[in-house]
Amino acid sequence: MSLANPSFPSSEAFDLINNSLKDDPKEKKDAIKKAGAIFAFTLKNKEGASESWYIDLKEKGEVGKGAAPESGKADVTLLCSDEDFGKLVRGTAKAQSLFMAGKLKIRGDIMKATRLEPILGKAQTKAKL
Repeated sequence: MSLANPSFPSSEAFDLINNSLKDDPKEKKDAIKKAGAIFAFTLKNKEGASESWYIDLKEKGEVGKGAAPESGKADVTLLCSDEDFGKLVRGTAKAQSLFMAGKLKIRGDIMKATRLEPILGKAQTKAKL
């Protein structure tokens, strides 16, 4: 089942991250060990619609739709536009720069949010957003 939503072009990254975690159990275990958190993303597209996805790097090492897995809540929620998320995944923008410019809002444990960039890097090499 694809996690991508055509109304949110950058959402393809969630499929790439999910596939990366599924394809390499060692990498999945390492990502859970390093991140130890559930990350939620709420993206807003050009039409003003919002949608959420999560990356569970606390227990299961999976990606899904919604604000959090059924078993828990997100440790960190990142809010940004679909366009800015695409830039973040492609590596053309840094999370810190987007945050300082007010284009990325973070709710929850901001220190755990700093552990996310290497995880998004897994999608960078495969992303064609």
